[in-house]
Amino acid sequence: MRTTFFAFISCCTVAATVSAVQTRTSGSSINDRVTRLGKQIEQGEVELEFHPDGRGYLPSLLEHLDLNIDSQVLVFSKTSFQQELINPKNARALYFNDDVSVGSVPGGEVFEMTALDPGFGIVYYTLSTHKSDKPRLERRGSECLSCHGPVNQYASGLIVATVFPDVNGTPVFTGSFFTITDHRTPFDERWGGWYVTGTHGSQEHRGNAVAPDHDRPLDLQTAGTQNVTSLAKKLDTTKYLAPTSDIVALLTLEHQTGMTNLITSVGGRFRHGAASLDAGIEELVTYMLFADEEPLREPVKGVSTFTQTFPQRGPRDKQGRSLRDFDLQKRLFRHPLSYMIYSEVFEGLPDAVREKIYRRLYDVLTGKDTSKKYSALSAVDRRAVLEILRDTKPNLPAYWKSE
Repeated sequence: MRTTFFAFISCCTVAATVSAVQTRTSGSSINDRVTRLGKQIEQGEVELEFHPDGRGYLPSLLEHLDLNIDSQVLVFSKTSFQQELINPKNARALYFNDDVSVGSVPGGEVFEMTALDPGFGIVYYTLSTHKSDKPRLERRGSECLSCHGPVNQYASGLIVATVFPDVNGTPVFTGSFFTITDHRTPFDERWGGWYVTGTHGSQEHRGNAVAPDHDRPLDLQTAGTQNVTSLAKKLDTTKYLAPTSDIVALLTLEHQTGMTNLITSVGGRFRHGAASLDAGIEELVTYMLFADEEPLREPVKGVSTFTQTFPQRGPRDKQGRSLRDFDLQKRLFRHPLSYMIYSEVFEGLPDAVREKIYRRLYDVLTGKDTSKKYSALSAVDRRAVLEILRDTKPNLPAYWKSE
């Protein structure tokens, strides 16, 4: 498992905006969702509403970026550039959809944002939390890449990480004290430094816990940290838009960040002419098909509406099936192919790379590839995914339509 120093979203310093990242590698303008919103604000087409009750621009920002409040997850480890404000009583809230993420710390100076651009990859932004006649979404550059750059080969990356936090949320230093997690990570190694609300049976995770003894920094105090359905005893939930840090949202976020990083890495390998391109594509396809997913030993259930609202984003095939449908009994999703195949960042891959991915997916889904690593994919699952894509994914290669 790869390791790194900083956790998810933005760890950039609040320095002057770096304009060098304002164009894609192809030379055309960045056109991600945050940039489009920024232009609408500047042109007077959209006005961000400021709430004086401490929420500021956050509700309006989420609304205009199509981010559901129930996607909220809370991280209390000091793993952001606003780390002085972050602790178990003042966690950082994160909200996400397929291509945008927003981070907010109560009392913070800025909202932190990432957006996925089809050609450029991951782009970083901030918005001042203070009321302004002209709120401005500012693009950030190399000051963010100093942390996010080393995460991912050939491209900057997003991170969900697990740590061993002390009572103040400070991670213990062990030389490799941040472990990046995704759907391949064992359940009992996840979410150190995060709040987790939901039920998961006898499976245990590292969330909701701190290490109170500085002489034993890896010994988390785990009493009362599992199957937590309310955070009222942990922190003042009225400071947040929702009182939850939903376990299903966390599982989804982990999968999505891993998927995003593999997509942008493969695109970067192609543009750099890397010899490892085919290996990168194979890792991506394996991940897309959840062939390397760590199975759930017992059912998982969230406590927010995320489990209901996320699948509603569709699309659905003629039989009403969607790649967003959850399983949550033995695995995360009912149909084992990542919904990120619909994303703009996937569509932004070079044509030659995307064609190779489609070919590998087709070979696995039609049973032409019978290699051991895909043996967990049943014939029923393969057929279902193939049918869903045929109904819902535009511009599939012609051979996908043939029987």
